[in-house]
Amino acid sequence: MKSPQDIIIRPVLTEKSYDQLADGKYTFLVDIKANKTEIKWAVEQIFDVKVQSVNTIRQVGKLKRLGVHVGRRPSYKKAIVRLTPDSKGIEFFEGMA
Repeated sequence: MKSPQDIIIRPVLTEKSYDQLADGKYTFLVDIKANKTEIKWAVEQIFDVKVQSVNTIRQVGKLKRLGVHVGRRPSYKKAIVRLTPDSKGIEFFEGMA
């Protein structure tokens, strides 16, 4: 079994993710093989909060070229985690917004 730190890679800090903080939604970059149940468990373990729902997004890496060589940036997976209304917020994001 993976540790929670292996599943949650880092938070996503964008304007859109800041706008969703008011609704109790937090965005994270997660392991591409992790499922919604594992993501929920990892967030609850790391931040000691209650998760209501998890939405995931798979993003294929962009094609990039350098002369005749064509490569691809790595693919990644994002998770938007919604906390229950009675749960406390995540302190890491509270200082940012």
